[in-house]
Amino acid sequence: MASGVTVNDDVIKVFNDMKVRKSSASDEVKKQRKKAVLFCLSEDKKKIIVEEGKQILVGDIGETVDDPYACFVKLLPLNDCRYGLYDATYETKESKKEDLVFIFWAPEGAPLKSKMIYASSKDAIKKKFTGIKHEWQVNGLDDIQDRTTLAEKLGGNVVVSLEGKAL
Repeated sequence: MASGVTVNDDVIKVFNDMKVRKSSASDEVKKQRKKAVLFCLSEDKKKIIVEEGKQILVGDIGETVDDPYACFVKLLPLNDCRYGLYDATYETKESKKEDLVFIFWAPEGAPLKSKMIYASSKDAIKKKFTGIKHEWQVNGLDDIQDRTTLAEKLGGNVVVSLEGKAL
C-alpha cells in the first residue's frame, strides 16, 4: 500500500553520493562522505527528508567517532521510526568489502500511526535507492546492537569482521 509520501531530492542526492565511491577523490572529499545517515518524515508527513544532525561522516571516524556502528545505533530514536543508510565495511575470508545497507527502524515503542506511515512509505524511498543489495527491518535495540546480526545480513557466516572489529 502506498502512502502518497514523496522523497525529497536531498535524500536521493545523499544516496547517490554514498553509492559512488570515487577512488580519485581527494582525502578532503572522502572525509565529507557520509558513513551513515538517517531519514525521517517531514512534520506534515508528506515527504521523506534527511534528518538534521543524524549522520556520521567518514572523516569523523578515528576523530570524534571510535566505533561507527555503535555510534549509528545511538542515533536511532527509541520511540519513533526512521529509515537509514549505513555504509558497512566488512571482511570475509577472501576479501574486504563495502556495501550500503538500507535499514527500516520500527521500534516497538513507536506509535502505531508512525509505524503504519513509515511501513507504507518504505517502497517510495526504496524505489529511489537503486542497487541496494541489503535491506534490514529492525524492531528494537536487541536486534541491532549486536553487530553479528548485521554481519549475517551482509554475508552469512563468511563475514569475519565488521568495521575492523573481529566477530
